[in-house]
Amino acid sequence: MELRALRYFVVVAEELHFGRAAERLHIVQPAVSQQIARLERELDLRLFDRSTRRVRLTAAGRELLGQARETLAAAERVRTRARALRSGSAGTMRIGTGPDLTAHAERGVAALRVVHPDIEPVLVDRPVCARLEGVREGELDFALVRGVEREARLRVLPVWTEELYAVLPTGHALSGGGPVSLADLAALPFRHPAYERDAPLHDAVTRAFEAAGVRPVLGRPAGTVPDTLIEIGTGPASWTLASAEVLAAWPSPRVTGVPLSPPLEIPGGLVASERFDEKCVQTAVDAFSTP
Repeated sequence: MELRALRYFVVVAEELHFGRAAERLHIVQPAVSQQIARLERELDLRLFDRSTRRVRLTAAGRELLGQARETLAAAERVRTRARALRSGSAGTMRIGTGPDLTAHAERGVAALRVVHPDIEPVLVDRPVCARLEGVREGELDFALVRGVEREARLRVLPVWTEELYAVLPTGHALSGGGPVSLADLAALPFRHPAYERDAPLHDAVTRAFEAAGVRPVLGRPAGTVPDTLIEIGTGPASWTLASAEVLAAWPSPRVTGVPLSPPLEIPGGLVASERFDEKCVQTAVDAFSTP
């Protein structure tokens, strides 16, 4: 039995859709179907009930899913340990991060070095989606993220919350009069975080607008943080949302962060692989909870 077949089985079971599973596995759909059919023949069991309208796990499939996940996790632990032994980095903790999380990364790494001098933290700069996939595939041990509430095959560990500010051109009528509401800003083009660049933040902001009953006028999707701040500060009036940490990382006299009323907060924290034991996870959470 090949591990690849078990991995395909788990992904199809999570998606309950062969097309979406193929997209997630970055292969064509017939290859997924062939692997599942081969696995079913090898096990002499039907794992899925298929119809033209939906895919469902059979009772046997549901029972074997947990064991398949355990087998894949055990294999990943072997691979991870082997990589560490080959490179001499058995005490290394690989942490995915991004330039907008510098302050959190700095505090966490400093605390980790004090409490666990035997662990060598290695920061790996990746976009958000690549961070999540890196943890999922075992290339990273943890990742720092904002706005993530749940992710398949990952543990999401809330560590902090951050208040978001409306970022407006300095001198705009709404930039100097105190807190503003989302409704106050609704007519001004909003530079929504692009889903392709930061899906968790995009979804968190979308939920905030829905909760407030506000439908903003959408401008061009936001690009990188520094590029978006430059465009807001120098172009036609528009606005975006950012945390105080982001604004501190890219200070500009051309934009102003204005508090929202009511305040809008976004969760931040770590994502970890399901394969890590509780002690290892708690070590990371404690370090990155350092104020």
